[in-house]
Amino acid sequence: MFNKVALKIFTQGLMSRLVKLPDDEAFKLLEKYSIPHPPHAIVKSPEEAGLAAEKLGFPVVIKVVSPDISHKSDVGGVVLGLNNTYEVVKAAREMLERVETRAPTARITGIMVQKMARPGVEVIIGGLRDPIFNITLMFGLGGVFTEILHDVSFRVWPITEREALEMITEIQSNQLLRGYRTTPPVDVKSLARIIVRLGEIFEDHLALHSADLNPVIAYSDGALVVDARFIVKED
Repeated sequence: MFNKVALKIFTQGLMSRLVKLPDDEAFKLLEKYSIPHPPHAIVKSPEEAGLAAEKLGFPVVIKVVSPDISHKSDVGGVVLGLNNTYEVVKAAREMLERVETRAPTARITGIMVQKMARPGVEVIIGGLRDPIFNITLMFGLGGVFTEILHDVSFRVWPITEREALEMITEIQSNQLLRGYRTTPPVDVKSLARIIVRLGEIFEDHLALHSADLNPVIAYSDGALVVDARFIVKED
């Protein structure tokens, strides 16, 4: 994840003051700034998860909700492609058992049920409140492109959507965004808008220390933020 090294460098001595914004508040923040994301519900039990999935429509994804877990997949806290109520209830029960085993001290506050996004090109959009440059924004391809190749670009806020578009074209693997084989070009203007709106969130919320929108799934007709992680400084 983008902020892993940056957090180590820039927050030495401050780690005890940094907390992850609860998932429901993170998605409310996205909604406030008109950042698109799949429909979701946060519930308290596997049975409620099944009912929520019926309302959202299948297939769905379920995720553990915990203020103490930053990387849900690392503790088995994400299950994809659930196609009926029985699968959701069963998967939610098993997920909670896994998480309790792998992260026994983590507080589990609920289950997020999310409409499963259709396949697209995965990207990551992030930000960090740097002590020297202040708000710094980041864009890169998701998956191995971020974790292994570190194929990312940066800008210091403020930036315009045009500058965000330039930022997108700077990554080495931008050909994947321009279309390849039978995959059409993605809507880079939608990605640029998300980058700028993330900058606006940082500007408006001084307690926000870092953010990861990962993955953001890009399509030929828009983009969706599937997961969001906001780290804030406590008062």
